[in-house]
Amino acid sequence: MGPALNALAVELRDADELIVIDNASTDGTPQAVAEAAPDATLIEAGENLGFAAASNRGAALASGDLLLLLNPDAVVAPGFRDAIELPLTERRGWAAWQGLVTSDGGRLVNSRGGAVHFTGIAWAGGAGERLENEDLAGIEPGFVSGACLAVPSAVFEDIGGLAEPFFLYHEDVDLSLRLRLAGRRLGVEPRARADHDYEFAKGAEKWRLLERNRWATLIRTYPSVLLALLAPALIATELALVPISLAGGWAGQKFRSWVDVARWLPRLLRERREIQPGRQVAAGAFARALTPDLASSYLGTARRSRLLRAALRSYWSAVLGLLPG
Repeated sequence: MGPALNALAVELRDADELIVIDNASTDGTPQAVAEAAPDATLIEAGENLGFAAASNRGAALASGDLLLLLNPDAVVAPGFRDAIELPLTERRGWAAWQGLVTSDGGRLVNSRGGAVHFTGIAWAGGAGERLENEDLAGIEPGFVSGACLAVPSAVFEDIGGLAEPFFLYHEDVDLSLRLRLAGRRLGVEPRARADHDYEFAKGAEKWRLLERNRWATLIRTYPSVLLALLAPALIATELALVPISLAGGWAGQKFRSWVDVARWLPRLLRERREIQPGRQVAAGAFARALTPDLASSYLGTARRSRLLRAALRSYWSAVLGLLPG
């Protein structure tokens, strides 16, 4: 937390607000805030609220026109503050955007905009690649990363903020897809850079949360006709994940994710009935932001299989051809 606060504090202007939500941390966050940013608002939650609920609490306290959600292990680069505001001041029409998130001291890409597979599997675009002169003009990401997420406060409030029951993981995907449903655009501002101390492996429980929240996002955000056409692929994905989870040692977490979704289903369907009437784009337009390629370096043999890639592309082409719009 200390390095992130130190880097951010020197970027802020007099009218900027810095709000830190301490989710019952044990890393000395209150002391770090007092030392690096004594004018910040510190909220000690007293428990681990999760990323979504903590972000929503901070957003509710903020009074500015632009919100920035920043992970505590993301260290912004010089010039970040002015750069992250550019899409708003230049009136690009983006509903939400992210900075260029790096890793390894700025030498590698952590996320230049996320990708969402049509099964709901999502990953950070470009993760692990060497950082080049990233030209992202005109490229709209599948989702914007919650590690460094900017969104006008009015948009955040109008869309209902982050999905708090998710607790952790995939809430940025869900937010991005809800914005797409509403006909809003997403973007990446590469001049706003933040170095993220990222590590994918954080215990087997992460798989339970990822899989549970992936299904929650599908149920909440995908148009009905898209879900119907994807049903065979979604079933096949679940069957394929059984041996994968067994081999990876997280089969128990996969099973518990099914239990979670079953328990959540009445609420998810209720939320779906609230979200879908606000859809402003045709199902086909929504779907074209998704990808058929499993292109993440974290997906192992699935990424490298030419046969699987060809099958997925053919299937997706057929789906797109049947979707309205």
